[in-house]
Order: sequence, then structure tokens, then C-alpha cells
Amino acid sequence: MVSKFRLHTALFLVSLIYAGTYSLAKDIMPHYMQPLGIVTLRISGAALFFALLKRIVAPNDKITGRADNIRAVASGLLGIALNQVTFFAGLNLTTPINASLLQTVSPIVVVLASAVLLSEKITPTRLLGILLGAAGAAALILSRPSTGKVPANLLLGNTYLLVNAAVFGLYLVLVAPLMRTYHAFTVLARIFLVGAIVVVPLGLPQAIAADYARFPLFIWGELGYMIFFLTILAYLLNNWALKFASPALLGVYIYLQPVLAVLIAVATGKDTFTLDKAWQAALIFLGVWLVGRKPKAAVEAAPSPAAS
Repeated sequence: MVSKFRLHTALFLVSLIYAGTYSLAKDIMPHYMQPLGIVTLRISGAALFFALLKRIVAPNDKITGRADNIRAVASGLLGIALNQVTFFAGLNLTTPINASLLQTVSPIVVVLASAVLLSEKITPTRLLGILLGAAGAAALILSRPSTGKVPANLLLGNTYLLVNAAVFGLYLVLVAPLMRTYHAFTVLARIFLVGAIVVVPLGLPQAIAADYARFPLFIWGELGYMIFFLTILAYLLNNWALKFASPALLGVYIYLQPVLAVLIAVATGKDTFTLDKAWQAALIFLGVWLVGRKPKAAVEAAPSPAAS
């Protein structure tokens, strides 16, 4: 049995890594590198790392069967390529707090996807949660920043982040059976390879166009953070923690991540937290909490996407 301290440490570090990304990425984009350039470096670096790790740790493990291979390709397209492209494209156009709050709607998408793909029942409580979460997300997407200055394409950036949350929720449902069947490094190596095949041809021109000679030291540090901590370490810690964490514990850390993101964004002067964002966040959090509540009769009958 894994110790609670190690489990909480892993989940907290994952939340902290993701939370810091919202503010740190704003230093890099768009002044030093465009979004697709960052995504290209992240995915190509992680694809090489996980391919090597898979060869060392699980050399004989292979994804077999037409259905599982299709699922792996779909997971790579959604969870790696589209997920990371929409995240950085959206964050480039919106604010760190907006981005962090919009990403918390992923559990709502997980429930909707489970209802369609796994025939999981949507109860009245969950339906209310979906409506509240959607209302909070819509209000946040359409809101103006507290400074009164509306960044160009703010609505587009918020929409990208909503799409990001949706595709990540679908990815969690799709990848869960693969994680239960194969070694985690086998799955990660395959889905990052798929992501690299899609993204690298699109983002390589932006990665090459960056003027690396004028990067100050802190930008190199933040770029390294994006590649190692955000892409590699967070995936490793998250996949390890998912094997031992209960859905209730995962739910706690779903709410912790945007809280940490808000604190970091405010502390670094990247964003401000207002009363408007507070009530929008409250609607989203309440919606996610209601969606996360399973009816007693369905606890054993239906799989829990959050626990996979």
C-alpha cells in the first residue's frame, strides 16, 4: 500500500506544475516563441523520452488489436495533439486565471462522454451540475478582463480553452482502458508518437523561427520547465497517482489547481482576481462538484472515469 504522504505529494506537485504553467507560459508567448513552437518542442521531447523509457522498462509490451490501436491513435490526437495545441493557443490569447478556471470543466465532459461511450447514467443531480458548470464557463468566456482592456481575440482564446477542456475530458475516457491493459509507458510512448506526427510538421516552422540567441536565462529556464516538468514529470506523477488515488481525493486536487494558478498569477502580476471571476468560479466549482457525485446505486454499476 502506497503511503498517503507520497500520494498527496505527487498530486500536489502535479497541481503545482500545471498551475505555474499559466503564468510562466505568458512570459514566453508570443514575444519569444509562438504557441505551436512551444508545443512542438514539448511533444517531440516527450515522445523521444517515453519511447526510450518504454524500450528500457517494457520492451516486450505492445498495443495489439484493431480496436486498441484505433483507441491509441484517437487518444494521441485528442489528448496530446489537439489538447496541447488548443491549450497554448488559448492561453496565448486569454488570461492565466480564465485559462485555469475553464480547464476545470473537464470532469463535466468526462461524465458526458461516459454517458455516450460507456452508457453511464446522467442523474438529475449531475444534469444540474452540467448546467451550472456550463453557465459559469459561458459567463467566464464572455466576460471582460478586470483591467477594462480587452486583449485582441480574447473570446477566441477562451473558446480554445473550452475546447481544450472538452478534448481532455474525452481523452481521459478513451485512454482509461488502455492504461488498465498495457504498461503506462507503452501507452504514453504511442500517444506521444501520434501527437508528434501531427504537431511537428505544423509547429516546426515556428520552433525554427524563434531567435534563440536573444533568449534570456529565465526564458530558457521556463522553456525547460515546459518540456521536462510540465510534459514529462507531470505525466509520470499523474499516471502513478491515478493508480492509488480515490475519485474523492482526485476531486480535491481538481479544485486546488486553479486556486494555485490564481495565487501564482496574482503574485507575479500576470492577472488580477475580481468578484466577477469569483462568482463564475463558484458556479463552475459547484457544477463540477455535483457532477462528481455518484448515486449510491451506480457506484458499483458504472466505472469511474476519474479513478482510471
